Amino acid sequence: MKQPDWLEYHIADGVTAFSTTRHGGVCKGNYAEFNVNEYCGDDKTCIEANRTALCRRLGITTDRLVYPHQVHGTVVKAIGPEWFSWSPNERKEYLEGVDAVMTDLSEVCIGVSTADCIPVLLYDAQHHACCAIHAGWRGTVARIVEEAVRAMVSVYQSEPQCLRAVVGPGISLKNFEVGDEVYHAFDEAGFDMTRIAVRHAKWHIDLWEANRLMLLEMGVPVQQIQVAGVCTYDQAIDFFSARRLGIASGRILTAIMLHP
Repeated sequence: MKQPDWLEYHIADGVTAFSTTRHGGVCKGNYAEFNVNEYCGDDKTCIEANRTALCRRLGITTDRLVYPHQVHGTVVKAIGPEWFSWSPNERKEYLEGVDAVMTDLSEVCIGVSTADCIPVLLYDAQHHACCAIHAGWRGTVARIVEEAVRAMVSVYQSEPQCLRAVVGPGISLKNFEVGDEVYHAFDEAGFDMTRIAVRHAKWHIDLWEANRLMLLEMGVPVQQIQVAGVCTYDQAIDFFSARRLGIASGRILTAIMLHP
């Protein structure tokens, strides 16, 4: 079995953070090769093989790889010690309709799935806690990144100025062409459209910048925000892109794991 390939981010010592590429797995067709998302129509046997290979690379058991069934909402859930006493069905139910997960447990890898949407990772160096966020355009409009920061403040007593963030691979301004209704949704939500939108034949929205600006507004220092700058649409050979491949295709896993 091939080893899963990933784009790694250096957030801090004692933290593993990454986005998977399409390479190093066993899936076929538009799911090739590395997909672990069970909600996009892929073969379950291949998904399980890829999950096992990823956990082997991470040095953890498969029950310590945690990612939700996302719905483009703003629900944030914490993974605590009780996770390990729950049945598989209880775990699945807990993560249903969730778009961000956070934890302060070591050797638990939390992540979100994307294929043009924007994944955001947060790490609190002061309290050794982390969060993985799925921010598609709907989640961005609904300010899920702000919800996640507030959740970390509430649960872990995180201070925004101590957070470090990664804005992972997603569709770029150049390629995210939208209808007027999407432009107006951002405008009505209070975004500075002069900073995140340009008009060509149609409007284009910069989801990377929209999420970066929200992090800044919440108090995360500019020097503590990394933007991967990887456009999934342009680099669909290496990263899944729903606009390129269709909805029936694989998903990138952007994840973070704390070490003791």
